[in-house]
Amino acid sequence: MSTDGGAFRRNRALIFFLLALAIVFGLLYALRSTILPFILGVVMAYLLLPLVDWAEKKLSFKGRWEKIARPLLILLIFILALGVGGLFTFYLITAVSGSFAVLFQNAPDYISKGLAMWKEWFETFHRSLSPARQQQLDQAISGIGSRLGVAFQDAFVHGLKIVPATFSMILGFAGLPLFLFYVLKDSKELSAGFYSFLTPGVARHARNIFAIMDNVLGRYIRAQVIIGATVAVLVFIGLSILGIKLAPALAVVAGVFEFIPTIGPWLSGILGVVVALAVAPDKAIWVALVYLLVQLSENLLLVPRIHGGFLRINPAVLLFLLALGSYLAGIWGMVLFPPLAALIVQLHRYVRQSVEDSEKLSLPSSG
Repeated sequence: MSTDGGAFRRNRALIFFLLALAIVFGLLYALRSTILPFILGVVMAYLLLPLVDWAEKKLSFKGRWEKIARPLLILLIFILALGVGGLFTFYLITAVSGSFAVLFQNAPDYISKGLAMWKEWFETFHRSLSPARQQQLDQAISGIGSRLGVAFQDAFVHGLKIVPATFSMILGFAGLPLFLFYVLKDSKELSAGFYSFLTPGVARHARNIFAIMDNVLGRYIRAQVIIGATVAVLVFIGLSILGIKLAPALAVVAGVFEFIPTIGPWLSGILGVVVALAVAPDKAIWVALVYLLVQLSENLLLVPRIHGGFLRINPAVLLFLLALGSYLAGIWGMVLFPPLAALIVQLHRYVRQSVEDSEKLSLPSSG
C-alpha cells in the first residue's frame, strides 16, 4: 500500500494534469457548437504560428520597430496568404478552365443525357425480368425513394442540431480574424502566462504533452494532404487513359472532395460517372471502375499505409480503428479515431517513461 502511495505522490503532477486535460477536452466537446469559431481560430493559428515565428526570427527587427514588428508581420502574412490563395485559385481555374467551362455550360445536357441512358438501360433490364420480378423490383425502388427522402430529412435536421446558426456563433465567426490576430501576436505571452500558472512539475509535463500533441497533429495533417493529392493524380491518370476530356476538372474535384469524410469520394465518383454517361456512354462503366479502384486503393492501401506510416500505427490496427470509429461515432469517428489512437499511444509511452524515471529516482543510491 505504501508503495502505491509513494508512486502516486511521485507522479501526482502528471496525474493531475492528465485529469485536467481530459476535463477540458470534455468541456470543449460539450460546448463544440458554441465555440466552433474559436476552435477554428486555434487551428488556423496553429498552422500559421510557425511561419510568423520564422519570419520574426529571420528579419530580427531592432529599435523602435521591434515592438510593432510582429503585428506588421502578421498583417503581411494575412495579405500574402490571401494573395497566394488567390494566385493558386487563379492558376487552378486557368489550368482546368476549359474542362470546367464545358462541364458547367453543358451540365443540364450532360445530366439529361446521363439520366436518359440510365433509364434506357434500366428499361431493358426491367423488360428482361418476369412479371413477378418486375413487381418486386418496382416495390423495392419505391421503398428506396421513400427511405432516401427520410434519410435526407433526418440528415438535414441532424446537421442543424450539430451546427446551429446561433447568434453567438455568428458573432464568433465575425470576430475570428481579430481573435486570430491577437492569438498570433501574443502567443508567447499567452504560453508563458499559462505555464506560470502551473506548478513547476505540472508545467514540465504540460510542455512535454503539448509537444506530443503537436507532433501527432502535424503528422496527421501531412498524411491527409498527401492522400488528397494522390487520389487526384490517380483519378487523372485513370480518366486520361480512358480519354475523358474532363479529366483535369474531375481529378481536382476528387482531390478536394477527399477532405469531406466518407461521402466526399462517393460524391466525386457519382459526378464522374454522370459526366461519362453524357460525353462517352460506352466508357461509363470503365469510369465507374476507375473510381471504384481508386476508392478501394485508398481504403485498403493509401489510408492504412500513409496514415499508418505518419501516425506510426500498424495498417491492420488502423483499419480496425476506422471500422470502430464509424460504428461508434459515424463520420467524425472515422476522422478522429486514428489521430486520437496515435495520441493515446504516445501519451502512454510518455506516462510509462515518466513513471519509470520517478521510480529510478526514488531508489536508494548504491553508494
